[in-house]
Amino acid sequence: MPEKIENDIMAILETVIDPELRIDIVNLGLINCVDINDTGDVIINMTLTTMGCPLSSVLEEMIDAALTILPEVKTTKVVLTWEPAWKIDRMSRYAKMALGL
Repeated sequence: MPEKIENDIMAILETVIDPELRIDIVNLGLINCVDINDTGDVIINMTLTTMGCPLSSVLEEMIDAALTILPEVKTTKVVLTWEPAWKIDRMSRYAKMALGL
């Protein structure tokens, strides 16, 4: 994936705020990787802070809606994975400070 598109996608994902924690999903460390193919299909491999999170579908919808502003993105698919498991050390310094950790 071209670096500029990857950077654009990550910047947009930083606008997707977890409704419970009020921190964006990038700084929370939820994004494992992002792939985009030549036809503009984006696959986002991510985890959640807890298995069975009731907001998973809400986050998927928020991600899809946020990425529609990029003309390079034609479709978005979110793949939830539990390996590696999410841990507090995946959060950025900013997220830890915002949550008082």
